[in-house]
Amino acid sequence: MSFQGEQHPGVAAPTVDSDGFRLNHTMLRIKDPEAALAFYTRVFGMRVMRRLDFEEMGFSLYFLGRPEPGESVPEDAGERTVWTFSQRGLLELTHNWGTEDEEGRIYHDGNAEPQGFGHICFSVPDLEAAEAWFDANDVEFVKRSDQGKMKDVVFVKDVDGYWIEVVQADRLAALGD
Repeated sequence: MSFQGEQHPGVAAPTVDSDGFRLNHTMLRIKDPEAALAFYTRVFGMRVMRRLDFEEMGFSLYFLGRPEPGESVPEDAGERTVWTFSQRGLLELTHNWGTEDEEGRIYHDGNAEPQGFGHICFSVPDLEAAEAWFDANDVEFVKRSDQGKMKDVVFVKDVDGYWIEVVQADRLAALGD
């Protein structure tokens, strides 16, 4: 029998009604698309898979991802839009036009009071190399891998102040109970 998920109070067995459902993307609001895109493409090696502009509502969506080596991404914009909305684990950056002219950080990061949203997470092959890369790129650290109660877990901030957890998967086997 294949793994069916951990069982805890409140967990319900999926029904056929939700067959094919998958988490496609997580959205973060960004102040300045140029700064945010520079951060996620340079520091985390993501690529913009699709940009969608909504002129009548005054905002743009940028869908970022890391296609697997050899993965085919459609060139045609319409086909790439369909492809984008069928993927797993994309990051959507939403830019409300005009916010780039506002002073300071303008969006709540979810970690200051009142707490809510916490963070997104990237898995990396070498945590120490990632920390060195972040230092070389002047990335703001919340916590380094040797700090705090949870070792081998890094937290950094993006240009809008959102927290990003960074882990090396093979170092986490003994995490939690």
